[in-house]
Amino acid sequence: MVVEMKFRPLAAGAALFGVLVLVAGCGGAGGSGGHSAERAPASGEHHGQPVPRASASQEQDARQKDETETETSGETGRETGRETGRETDRETDTETDTETAQISTFALDVDTASYGYARRSLQEGRWPAPAEVRPEEFVNAFRQDYRQPSDDGFAVHADGARLPGRDQAVLRVGLQTRESSAAARRPANLTFVVDVSGSMAEPGRLDLVKQALHRLLDQLAPGDQVSIVAFSDDARLLASMTPLAARDELHSAVDELTVSGGTDLESGIVAGYQEAARAYRPAATNRVILLSDGLANQGETAWQAILDRVKEHAARKIALLTVGVGREYGDELMEQLADNGDGAAVYVSSAEEAENVFVTRLPATIELRARDAKAQVVFNPSVVESYRLVGYDNRTMSAEEFRDDGRDGGEIGPGHSVTALYLVRLKPGASGQLAQATVRWQDPDTRAAAEASASIGSGDLAGSVWEKAPLRLQVDLVAAAFAGYLRDREGLGFDLPTLREHAARLAREAEDPMVTELADLIVKAGAVG
Repeated sequence: MVVEMKFRPLAAGAALFGVLVLVAGCGGAGGSGGHSAERAPASGEHHGQPVPRASASQEQDARQKDETETETSGETGRETGRETGRETDRETDTETDTETAQISTFALDVDTASYGYARRSLQEGRWPAPAEVRPEEFVNAFRQDYRQPSDDGFAVHADGARLPGRDQAVLRVGLQTRESSAAARRPANLTFVVDVSGSMAEPGRLDLVKQALHRLLDQLAPGDQVSIVAFSDDARLLASMTPLAARDELHSAVDELTVSGGTDLESGIVAGYQEAARAYRPAATNRVILLSDGLANQGETAWQAILDRVKEHAARKIALLTVGVGREYGDELMEQLADNGDGAAVYVSSAEEAENVFVTRLPATIELRARDAKAQVVFNPSVVESYRLVGYDNRTMSAEEFRDDGRDGGEIGPGHSVTALYLVRLKPGASGQLAQATVRWQDPDTRAAAEASASIGSGDLAGSVWEKAPLRLQVDLVAAAFAGYLRDREGLGFDLPTLREHAARLAREAEDPMVTELADLIVKAGAVG
């Protein structure tokens, strides 16, 4: 059964986010389907039903678990969690028993850099480093084809199917808003911070960046303004904030970008934010866009100091987008910069990918529709035996932080689908509501908070996923399982030949270049590994 719901926005600048939940469980005979609810203000009152709130005991369980996870990690003195860098030994992909913890909470994320870099690695005959594989970013990289609403509200889609040969099933929930056109978006103040250090001389780095910037300048609107900062051993302002009426001057500044020296990433970030703050326009979208291979080797190279600077400016409504390039790439630093800068991390290795980021999806790349967006899933212990969050290793938070608007969440632009994956095991013979999923966000201008929620029932599950499920759901499952296989050879229970078989079939049926590419990557992984 398909369940679709719409939510009206809090203000004219509608919040946008989508949550995709993959649920695995045994087949209950019947049960409740999905339920819709109107968008609710932060008070938690819905027009149709109350926002599900964790009980005191549930929040205490979640708080104790969170405190354990945020202890400092030995000699490094770094805390686990999204603000300080990813700890590779902290995994969320273990099953959690609902008798002890029914609540899962995490910040939404639209990054796709992990998929892009893994793709390049495999195409060059290299196995991606496990720490650089983030399953949620693999699924986020693929289009979902959710129905868009007719207004500025939300459309929500839920469906599910059984996994053959197991007592499990997969369930998907997605939220989608209408895409924004370039003509409809607000003016933008964009500060480009470009790495011109020696490592950027490699083909596919600075040459690709310059090509992308020239293409972007040709696409920006008359009301936009651009500044350009270059950095190597130090930072240089090549163009102060310049209206697009002087487009030729900006093209000339891009042509001046030449390779030399080391990589003082901190100096570039500081200079970029100084320029963005100086030229700040309250009525515009103010963004710093870092284009780099992320390999800092001069200046302040300790992550926490750099991340703290970025976080300070993000609080002043200057968001950061990181665009990664290069065969050797500082993935973890670039991802954490984006997370702490209230932005997103993408990776490009070709002119086609740069075209998609800077031209095709320009409004989604630079605009902001929702601040500090979070998701919380409360599982029903009478029906759900255990659950597993796949990925989001550095995005999880305690249950009580869900409604703490001082706690950082994810920043979401128009046209984005945010994807979360759960594996859930049902109790034998149980049926009824599986879980209640709630999303919370703040309006990017007013900071007013709102929530929306939907119920997921065992009656939403259909037949075999490979025979009855929508094609896009099958692609999501293959992408998630492939990420798991690259990470630890586990593959969500699917071996590589099985994934290869289903990916090849889906590539034929989808007629989508991205799905064809996924099938090719699975073949390459078999040859490399």
